[in-house]
Amino acid sequence: MNHLATGKREQVIAALVEGVSINATCRMTGVAKHTVLKLLKDLGCACAAYHDAHVRNLRVRRVQCDEIWAFVYAKQKNVSLEQMEQGAGDVWTWTAIDADSKLIISYTLGDRGASTAESFMRDVAGRIANRIQLTTDGHRVYADAVETSFGADIDYAMLVKIYGASNDSPESRYSPATCIGCRTGVLAGDPNPDYISTSFVERSNLSMRMGMRRFTRLTNGFSKKLDNHGHMVALYFMHYNYCRIHSTLRVTPAMEAGLTDHVWAIEELLDML
Repeated sequence: MNHLATGKREQVIAALVEGVSINATCRMTGVAKHTVLKLLKDLGCACAAYHDAHVRNLRVRRVQCDEIWAFVYAKQKNVSLEQMEQGAGDVWTWTAIDADSKLIISYTLGDRGASTAESFMRDVAGRIANRIQLTTDGHRVYADAVETSFGADIDYAMLVKIYGASNDSPESRYSPATCIGCRTGVLAGDPNPDYISTSFVERSNLSMRMGMRRFTRLTNGFSKKLDNHGHMVALYFMHYNYCRIHSTLRVTPAMEAGLTDHVWAIEELLDML
């Protein structure tokens, strides 16, 4: 690792954050696979630690939360109990975004159950310094998790989308069902109806799926190990928050949120090592 030049490391990280697979990164840069994975592990851990320490005491008004599906090694229906114990199967990434600065406030990997939801919402609450308006989708476990984490000090609403009947024809097999409407439900406080939305977090999740090879559907680029999946997610969010200029804001989300005063270069990410 110490013998890999800084310029070559920058090439590797630039490829990974732009959605290039591990094997393709090796072919493009000429770096050995185990070296790429070692760099991903080290930098992923550093990014997770930096996010945990510095993305705190945020002054935000509106937060949106959602979860996005992926899998490690194989889909849940195809893994054995022994493989599940090693991290194989479905994995959900829970994300919370500031609707104004587009900053990713918190993210958690796990299943889609109540315990993961509670852990995720506790982390969100621990990073915010003021009362917020929160919007989530209609996933039931959010209700108890939000109440446990925020108590009554929140304006919270659910946005439940209503979908039409699925079409099983071969032409539309991989197309999502059509959304035919939505309804809202206020669970706490007095949220402003004009800002009950999950559009920003859903768009962020789309960027995740397009920007990380491990999330791309119908390919063989999926994660083979849960640890590597987590390292890539941590690296992606660090790059998104600090290095990538948002097309609407014209600055990075971290700059908009007041966490930094400049656009980070990939070299600065590597400096955390």
